[in-house]
Amino acid sequence: MKDFEILQYALNSFANLNDEDFKLSLPYWHCKEYKRGEYFNEHKEVCIYMGFVISGIFRSYIIDKKTGEEKNIFLYPKNQFVVTFKSFINQIPCDYYTQAIEDSQVIYISFIDLHNLYKQSQNWERFGRLLAQEAFNVAMDRLESFVFKTPEERYIELLKHNPDIFNNIPLYHISSYLGIRGPSLSRIRKRISLK
Repeated sequence: MKDFEILQYALNSFANLNDEDFKLSLPYWHCKEYKRGEYFNEHKEVCIYMGFVISGIFRSYIIDKKTGEEKNIFLYPKNQFVVTFKSFINQIPCDYYTQAIEDSQVIYISFIDLHNLYKQSQNWERFGRLLAQEAFNVAMDRLESFVFKTPEERYIELLKHNPDIFNNIPLYHISSYLGIRGPSLSRIRKRISLK
């Protein structure tokens, strides 16, 4: 499947956008390749693009002011949108960095172009509403996973929803995302392998 066909399929699955809706949006989408370590969006900058990951993986992270340690907040594997929702939706400076963990390819659209689509089509306007709902759900799921789930349950959930992620990024990124140290992740993986 070609890159724009993958994007079209994802948009249809997410918001039931049809062929006509997708054709309307085609002039607004652009491709970009990111090298490992390159930023999709930086701390304190307004996120003006929403991307769809064709290949590779991105992470959003903060830097702990006391320790200088990087802490992963979100992971964006292929076939998912990469966007710092709060910054993008509200057009305010971002609270964290979003960076390619490995060489990656993205198809992206600007905030202005997406809003032009909202004005042209009710279906795209519905997409915007669904995008805002998704942002809320992602943030709440992430928060609730730390309140209600053990590190092992968070690991199993990540494995269930993104099994390929473990083959592509260093384990220290995964342990940071799960909110645990490397040795704890090793113990969890060992326990699960013995089940």
